[in-house]
Amino acid sequence: MANHKSAKKRAKQSQVRRLRNRSVKTSLKNLEKNLKAAKEAGSDSKDELMRKTQSALHKAAKKGVLHKKTASRKISRLFKFMNS
Repeated sequence: MANHKSAKKRAKQSQVRRLRNRSVKTSLKNLEKNLKAAKEAGSDSKDELMRKTQSALHKAAKKGVLHKKTASRKISRLFKFMNS
């Protein structure tokens, strides 16, 4: 347990960030899963889902939840999957 005031503050900030990051990562996983399911089913909404997923990945990278190159790699792989 933290003893100094600044260490207590950092622990609290870390907890808040962890929860926020977890929420964002969960929603990203769900978007990717829905996109793959839509493609497998041949749904017409797959283009819209791809746009939403790409946007969410870029936003996560911008906010520091994901590394910029990780987001780029995921987007690239999703486009490759969608075009196959």
